[in-house]
Amino acid sequence: MRIGLYGGSFDPVHVGHVLVAQAAREEVQLDRIFFIPASQSPFKPGRVLSPDGIRVKMLRLALAGLTYCEVDSQELSRGGVSYSIDTVRNYGASFPGAELFSLIGADHVAQLPKWREASELAHRVTFLVIPRPGEKSPEPAASFRVRHLAGFQIGISASQIRERVRQKLPVESLVGAPVAETIRHNDLYLS
Repeated sequence: MRIGLYGGSFDPVHVGHVLVAQAAREEVQLDRIFFIPASQSPFKPGRVLSPDGIRVKMLRLALAGLTYCEVDSQELSRGGVSYSIDTVRNYGASFPGAELFSLIGADHVAQLPKWREASELAHRVTFLVIPRPGEKSPEPAASFRVRHLAGFQIGISASQIRERVRQKLPVESLVGAPVAETIRHNDLYLS
């Protein structure tokens, strides 16, 4: 079995995230992809995220009908800083013999050696690097197994969406109507 682990704040989840999952499934023949919302990123310690339950709800809405995608809230349940190694170890125990892949943005490749238990991570997972339009991804340290996805290069970011919401601009085409409605209903990203 080939399992993709896609961690992030997903604040909010958007169509770019869904397209990345689709590209990873097609290019690497992943059987399942788990979207894993982080409790707190070790690289963004001061960032305040939307409530956990709302982020999980938005993920479920965005992934509705994609039978190969699931939401896993283990990092939210653990609380505190979310470290990939803890999640990878859990998947290794839950799916012995599965080949694990971690989907990461190209901007994180240079940081891989700084991740907690980086040498163990390098042996446990293959990193699937998500391209950003017009940017070249740096090469990782030699110990990391990395595969660059061709993907669907669309320049969408959660920070752009949050800014559009602040400016009272439409976001339905970027996040889908159900997620946009959840954002409105919960008054997210207004300040």
